[in-house]
This record gives sequence, C-alpha cells and structure tokens, in this order.
Amino acid sequence: MSKRELAAALREGHPIDPRALDDTQYRGVSLGLPPFMIRLTWLKFRKTFHRDPSTGALRGWNVRLQQNGLDAPNVARIGPDGRAMTFGHYEVVPSDGYRPPNGAQGLVIDYGRGRNGMLDPLNRVRDPLVALEAHGAQALLGWSYADLGVRFGTGSYFLLELEGPLEEVVPAVELGTG
Repeated sequence: MSKRELAAALREGHPIDPRALDDTQYRGVSLGLPPFMIRLTWLKFRKTFHRDPSTGALRGWNVRLQQNGLDAPNVARIGPDGRAMTFGHYEVVPSDGYRPPNGAQGLVIDYGRGRNGMLDPLNRVRDPLVALEAHGAQALLGWSYADLGVRFGTGSYFLLELEGPLEEVVPAVELGTG
C-alpha cells in the first residue's frame, strides 16, 4: 500500500476495545519506511500489551526480534542478561486529548507515559492505533508521529497481527531498562 492508502486505512479504521488487548502480544511489521531505514532499524518486531493489576493501566513494550525475514519464525533477540531485549515502553490510552496530525482516531500508544529514559527520543512519539476489522483485534494498524509541541508524522506505519497471549511480563520497575 502507498502512504496515502495507509493514511486512509488508518482514518477509516475501527475503534479497539482496550480490554481485547489485555495480556496479548502481536507480531509487528514496519510499513512505509524506505529500505535504508529498515536496514538501520527493523522490519519486524513484537509489541506487547499488559493490563497492570496494581494500577489498572494498559501498558506495553516492544521486543526486538531477529531480522530473519518475514516468513521465518519470530524469535526474540536475547540480551546479555539472558532475557528478551525490550525497548520503547508505553501506555495505551483513549485518544481523548490527543490530536494526531492526520486525524486518526482510536487508541493511542503513548511512549511519553512509559517511563523511558528522560533523554529517550521515543518519549515524544505517539502511535494512533485502530483495528482493520469492526469489533476485532486480530489485525491492527498504527502510525507514529512526534509531539514536540508541534505535531508531525514520521512516515512510519506498522501492522500488528495477533500472535497470542503474552508470554512474559516485564515488571514495571524494569521499564526503560531494556
């Protein structure tokens, strides 16, 4: 899909019941990035969602995957501590009060609420997130924009496909350390 088609799909997407995301993990695929950016970052990743029983917040984190091709199994990259490498922690919140520059509605993944390091550039990133099917959460579409007081799109879209239940919970005290 072109960026114009991705933007239209995001605007036309369906709301997600946040409870449908509780304790799930999704295979993520970057869309809309030029090949050199994919080589510098990643093509596929895992995005997790966990309902924190102590706060009630829906939070999550990204898991780095081996970049072994889209058709290969999703295998987490393992850090020196023997655990999956995580990054970009976030909270998922209703879109009330957020004004994405492209008018997308739905839930918002807010990295600024994820306790990332103070100098982490992700703190200013927001991802509107919608379902591709009404009343479903099997396939989700997201788009990243930066909020620096002025909001601007990054050109980065992503598709999330439900993998299944969350396999491992990263404790809240560890947020921002992966």
